[in-house]
Amino acid sequence: MNARLCLDCEEVHDEQHCPVCSSESFAFLTRWVTPSDALTADSAPKTGRPADPVGRREQVDAYRQILNPPPPNHRGKMVAGGALGLALLGLARMIWRAAPEPKLEPKRVTHEDAK
Repeated sequence: MNARLCLDCEEVHDEQHCPVCSSESFAFLTRWVTPSDALTADSAPKTGRPADPVGRREQVDAYRQILNPPPPNHRGKMVAGGALGLALLGLARMIWRAAPEPKLEPKRVTHEDAK
């Protein structure tokens, strides 16, 4: 049995790609559920502690990290935003300096203005 659980949309399927969302991230259901035809009286799960609790704990932690990734680091966005702001200020300064200054013509004084 190759039943797979899509980790993106939680669809159960048996293909390489999820038929709903075309994702390739999946987990085999046999990790959590033992098929009923494979169970016998000798291989039935026992109600006790698992044989390797440390290994199971590491697996559970790994799945938890996959399903709930840590929050993104905002420091990189701040640095990139600051660099972009400085670049824009530098560009504005270059444009400001390259613009020709307006030429002021001297004002002509007439006899009427002199009175």
